[in-house]
Amino acid sequence: MALVEKIKLKCMDFSRDFYWHDAVIKSIIIDRNNPKVVDEIGIDIAWPTEYENEDDENEEEIIQRVVFEGVFWAKLDLDFSYLGADTIHNAYMLDNNDEDLVNLYSIWKGFKDHIKLNVYVINLNTSRGKIKIISKGFRIE
Repeated sequence: MALVEKIKLKCMDFSRDFYWHDAVIKSIIIDRNNPKVVDEIGIDIAWPTEYENEDDENEEEIIQRVVFEGVFWAKLDLDFSYLGADTIHNAYMLDNNDEDLVNLYSIWKGFKDHIKLNVYVINLNTSRGKIKIISKGFRIE
């Protein structure tokens, strides 16, 4: 990936630069093969197409992986009893006064206050589930 593309991705706004509504979660991958070096959660997402036509079986899905880097905490409230695709209602970042983030920093008792963390929330339509991740950032693959 070219340096310009990497810089552009780093400047992307999680809440505003993606059309989350009705995107489909295809898979969730938790990568802890090298704890404290690589702690990532990848979510494969099929983005809604602009002119989605249910009758067109030849239409190719646009699937990208949203990778949360430097994950310190995650809560996945998912309901697997629903028979169908789990679509996203909305996704956004929370302020640094989020209760879970404040609790995480308080557990460290100042030892990791220098680490800037972000809180990401993905609310689901189908199962009314919620994914909440506290990490250093995200990238798109």
